[in-house]
Amino acid sequence: MASVSTNDFKNGWTIMVDGNLMQVVEFQHVKPGKGPAFVRTKIKNVRTGSVIEKTFRAGESVDRVNIDKREMQYLYKDGSDLVFMDNETYEQITVPPESVGDLSDYLVESETAILLMFGSEIVGTELSASVELVIAETEPGIQGDRVSGATKPAMLETGLTVQVPLFLESGEKIKVDTRTGSYISRA
Repeated sequence: MASVSTNDFKNGWTIMVDGNLMQVVEFQHVKPGKGPAFVRTKIKNVRTGSVIEKTFRAGESVDRVNIDKREMQYLYKDGSDLVFMDNETYEQITVPPESVGDLSDYLVESETAILLMFGSEIVGTELSASVELVIAETEPGIQGDRVSGATKPAMLETGLTVQVPLFLESGEKIKVDTRTGSYISRA
């Protein structure tokens, strides 16, 4: 860990605060008319996701943490755990689904994801803005039922359920927004 000054903060940096990994969401240098300057920040706990506001003295030293971004390929599900392979070292790791969050709703076998690692601990994930998934199960569309904007639930191959237009059938491939979990279009 490298020691950095609070004067050098940048959004997105990960720092160690009171033994917790925190990511700088927002910061502001304040120089009041009286008294010493300070840095007002909003920081997010990387492990829990909670956001807090914290004030640092200007020039105070904090430890900056390097988070590795590793491109990994999802191989298969082992019980409830997920098995990933590092694309560089071909090393396989088994990951509990809690540590990757919503990522498991959008992963199919052989899909690539970016895992954010601190040592051997997974502290976050990155996925593309949309993914293509196959509809595993949905009600059949009824002839003549063409209400504008009407939707029906559809279970996808990963087990995720999304609302889709009435004309879509089981077996069709659709695009799903990974940020909101909503239907975008046919693939």
